[in-house]
Amino acid sequence: MTQKDKFTRLESKMKEAEQGGGEQRIEKQHKAGKKTARERIMDLVDPGTFIEIDKLVTHQTHDFEMDKKKIAGDGMVTGYGRVDGRLVYLFAQDFTVFGGTMSRSNADKVVKIMDLAVKMGAPVIGLNDSGGARIQEGVRSLAGYADLFYRNVRASGVVPQISAILGPCAGGAVYSPALTDFILMVDQSSYMFVTGPDVIKTVTHENVTKEDLGGAMTHNSQSGVAQFVAENDEQAMMMLRELLSFIPSNNLEDPPYKKPTDDPLRTDEQLQDLVPDDPNKPYDIKELITSVVDDHHFLEVQPFYARNIVVGFGRLNGYTVGITANQPAHLAGCLDINSSIKAARFVRFCDAFNIPLITFVDVPGFLPGTQQELGGIIKHGAKLLYAFSEATVPKITLITRKAYGGAYDVMSSKHIGADINLAFPGAEIAVMGPEGAVNILYRDLDEEKRLKAVDEYKEKFANPYRAAELGYIDEIIFPKDTRKKLIEALDMTRNKNFGNLPKKHGNIPL
Repeated sequence: MTQKDKFTRLESKMKEAEQGGGEQRIEKQHKAGKKTARERIMDLVDPGTFIEIDKLVTHQTHDFEMDKKKIAGDGMVTGYGRVDGRLVYLFAQDFTVFGGTMSRSNADKVVKIMDLAVKMGAPVIGLNDSGGARIQEGVRSLAGYADLFYRNVRASGVVPQISAILGPCAGGAVYSPALTDFILMVDQSSYMFVTGPDVIKTVTHENVTKEDLGGAMTHNSQSGVAQFVAENDEQAMMMLRELLSFIPSNNLEDPPYKKPTDDPLRTDEQLQDLVPDDPNKPYDIKELITSVVDDHHFLEVQPFYARNIVVGFGRLNGYTVGITANQPAHLAGCLDINSSIKAARFVRFCDAFNIPLITFVDVPGFLPGTQQELGGIIKHGAKLLYAFSEATVPKITLITRKAYGGAYDVMSSKHIGADINLAFPGAEIAVMGPEGAVNILYRDLDEEKRLKAVDEYKEKFANPYRAAELGYIDEIIFPKDTRKKLIEALDMTRNKNFGNLPKKHGNIPL
């Protein structure tokens, strides 16, 4: 064989791998409104930066005449590239090859990528579009999945792990994404479930569609499994790029700094009237968030789930911050099971990756009711308490209105390690609201005396001054100065050096 023949052979094999399942299957993928694995990668990474690894790997199965069906790459594209100039590792399932099913060879390709990501300290992004485990391989395919799960856990808190669900994801395949930090799904074309509609119908006689059982909006609004939803593959890749812009490459680095164009001393007179005089009147806390962050840009995480709490990323004077805020416009901002879990997971991600925490508090307490109590609100609320207490990153808290009862403690209070605690002049910090407190303190008062007692309680506790006298509030600020005060506090805490007691790990109330 001449040198030219060798080059031609290599070129032929490369082209074969890039064709995946062939033109017909690629066309079928496009007709379903989905892009191919390589097309998705090209949309995600900076142009010309993707380097593919293990392009010629094939499966090693002989059963069911699989030895006669070998395609280079075997339905998995793996490699590395750059997003905004930063290194990322990628694996993408190719649905045009054996339905993107997971083989032992595929798993080995992903294992190699994940091991490299941890060694080099760079994020891992999985683009999932698969029929699940390759049945022809039996336990070897299952073993491959378990190898990935193990590495997901080992890498957790070391490098960011992000999953995009861009097609089917069923059975054991769902647990690798579930172990990652963020899951993004595409509306109407992706779904996740452990057991599909057919199995459910056989076992429980329930009729349910794939979309209702495990579609993008189901997991974004009801189960809380996913954090983001995109309209199509292309938007999904853009959303991943935006998410990556806020987070560091690994747990030893700071988040990327973006030179600000927004004045750090900027004030907003409209914030003076944001919080209503009526303590029971709702307002949208996102108006405060978008007012104070750089360029009014806030990337909300899980916007459709547990809407009584808002979490997401923004920047203050160029530096990434993680924001957690009670939402008075939904369930009066009460903490419940779902909001506690949502916020706790977000807080722990921020702490793992050196992202300072900004907390906006307007919480009348925990949501009452038998459903909450029997559902374990004690245990789930404790998750948020644990997360804030455990976090060692800079923690800055602002009470905008109500901070009642145990919920005051839980929402990053001074007593669980917040570095700077601020309050608006109308903040109310008390065990409970005036009406409830008076009803307990004075049971036999006539209406006139009861109203007087309510007014006295309001005078004493419906303001932040008692807490300020005790040092629990560091400064009472004008709402219009919120951005400036947060930036000052963030700047002061930037070199914070504080750690938890030595231990293998704590035992979070799961």
